[in-house]
Amino acid sequence: MDRKAVKAILFDLDNTLIETSRAGAVAIQKTSELLKTTLGLDNMTISSICDRFKQKLLHESFDPSAGRSIDEVRVDHWQESIQEAAAGSATPSLAAQCYYLWKNSRLEVLALSPEICNLLKELGSRYKLLLLTNGETQTQREKVEAVGCQEFFDAIVIGGEHAQQKPFVSIFTLCFSMLEVEAHHCVMVGDSLDTDIQGGFNAGVRATVWIHGAGDAAPEGSVRPDYTVPTVLDLPDVLAQLE
Repeated sequence: MDRKAVKAILFDLDNTLIETSRAGAVAIQKTSELLKTTLGLDNMTISSICDRFKQKLLHESFDPSAGRSIDEVRVDHWQESIQEAAAGSATPSLAAQCYYLWKNSRLEVLALSPEICNLLKELGSRYKLLLLTNGETQTQREKVEAVGCQEFFDAIVIGGEHAQQKPFVSIFTLCFSMLEVEAHHCVMVGDSLDTDIQGGFNAGVRATVWIHGAGDAAPEGSVRPDYTVPTVLDLPDVLAQLE
């Protein structure tokens, strides 16, 4: 048996298979319009509110054992952001409106393109495929459901459902076990050097593929991907080089 043969591919979800950043921008724009209509604030203040919300998301630490849902936590993000940027304007009902508009608008925009669906179908006929995504359980499950990608994968692993997420080796070991393959028969594909590429490197996969539309090299001092491509649609070219 060829020790170097690729048998399985692990895919990240956000900004690898789906354009989460673009969907987030659309959702923020719609929420900005709601704030402007409701509060009559100037554009600079509205921009400040939205930037504060995005920062709270970026640095979010969610503990499911604390007895609050992720929805409740993120409603609070909006209320705090409005209060900080426009003191006296925040109400729980407005914060909830902002959150659910942002959340639902983002989910509505998220989609697997026809080209990526075809790619996954073609790859699924030759390799085992697994979706490995970091993030809070409800949020990531809602994305998976919204884009309807379950049919393309042999297994789906949500980081928030486990003790450790990417780049820790333990979650990769779980994936290899689920697919009944060895690390050296797997390729890790994702847009994050810190989680996807570093995680694949830590776990000893056959190759790592960095999805990086900007086209520049990995920053000095960061983990080096084995391959860098602008879009996941270029993956077949990489796989051909590995065969």
